[in-house]
Amino acid sequence: MDIEEMVALSREAQGKFGEFTQERVDAAVRAVGKLVFDQAAPLAKMAVEETRMGVYEDKVKKNLGKARIIWHSLKGKRSVGVLDDRSEPGIVKIAKPKGVVAAVTPCTNPVVTPMFNAMIALKGGNSIIFAPHPRARRCARRLVDLFNAELARLGAPENLVQTVDEPSNELTAELMRAGDVVVATGGMGMVRAAYSSGKPAYGVGVGNVQCIVDRGYSLDLCIPKIVEGRAFDNGIICSGEQTIICHRDDYPAMTKTLAANKVYFTADRAETARVRDALFPGGVMAKDLVGQSAAAVAAAAGIGIPEGTRALAVEAEGVGRADLLSKEKMCPVLSTYRYESFAEAVAIANANLAIEGRGHSISLHTDRGENAEYAGIHIPVCRVLVNQICSTMNGGSFLNSLTPTTTLGCGSWGNNSISENLGFKHLINVIRVAHPLDDAKVPADDEIWG
Repeated sequence: MDIEEMVALSREAQGKFGEFTQERVDAAVRAVGKLVFDQAAPLAKMAVEETRMGVYEDKVKKNLGKARIIWHSLKGKRSVGVLDDRSEPGIVKIAKPKGVVAAVTPCTNPVVTPMFNAMIALKGGNSIIFAPHPRARRCARRLVDLFNAELARLGAPENLVQTVDEPSNELTAELMRAGDVVVATGGMGMVRAAYSSGKPAYGVGVGNVQCIVDRGYSLDLCIPKIVEGRAFDNGIICSGEQTIICHRDDYPAMTKTLAANKVYFTADRAETARVRDALFPGGVMAKDLVGQSAAAVAAAAGIGIPEGTRALAVEAEGVGRADLLSKEKMCPVLSTYRYESFAEAVAIANANLAIEGRGHSISLHTDRGENAEYAGIHIPVCRVLVNQICSTMNGGSFLNSLTPTTTLGCGSWGNNSISENLGFKHLINVIRVAHPLDDAKVPADDEIWG
């Protein structure tokens, strides 16, 4: 089936689904999330086998956790017809679908991202067509078949959810041009193509989460969180911790705490060089190490590490452009830095973000509220996650108020159209019915200009 035919069928299905009540829409959204929750293990197994990335056990946790929190965040919210929002006096807001959603999905997250995209698309009364990464096309086909079986039981129209079975750059570009709105999750080249499609598009920026540990903050509290975030799913999540920026006085204890958490730390320049060369041949992240284990990275670098090592940590020899280790590393490797003052810690983070990751996120471990505010003011990112595991909580958590998502907007700093976590509100049009205000009066000039 060609793209033109798929979009025609999708538009027909959306026209029918767009007439569903809020209750029927929510039943469809729930069905998609519950399907992934119930099939978390086999879907995780399929994802690892097809993409050859990540960790099976972590993907099971991700499937279970994201299905739960995304549905919990969506249920009960109005997205059909008249909305509950009465924040603007005299304005009645009415939701309408955007139409056909063209969703480009990555091989690094081949189950949860399509699930999320389908849930927020359906929540807004839309249909959706996936253009998966070629390395994850079998996962996409399996998901779509499972979704449609569940949706059919609820009386949803056929072809409400579709996927391109033999994806290519050409077909993906054609789909983006033919849909009504684009949601693009993946590399910056693909995101730029989405913004060039001529259709409204939501893309994501590159991650490179800088982790600042405030002076004197408990290393026993923060290091396990940083290691958990860096090791989770072999480091392929864009919100994964990338660095440890630690005060000079705490640095020796920090390296010992890393070792206690099964991290191999080295400050040896020869070993660091081998890790750098393995990760960034020609200055670009090695594709064959994306989503691979700490043992695989060490083997590629020719370094012997203890069995059971969860991550590597290497002492960077410079910040920003002075060292490639300042870039995003999509595998369980951390780079470490010392600082004298909190302002210097922020400057290190900014130097690293200047080469990769502006707009995305940082992680801060502190008990000083003023430093969290200082970081928010002085670092150009859209999320400052405080005292949490960034990898698993930055996209929304039961323990914070960030919108549960798999797509994190990075604002103009990351060349994105939004600076918040993508949600269903981005996939609806809103009509505003404006009534005259009771007892309203036109102010005099001296009230306006005085």
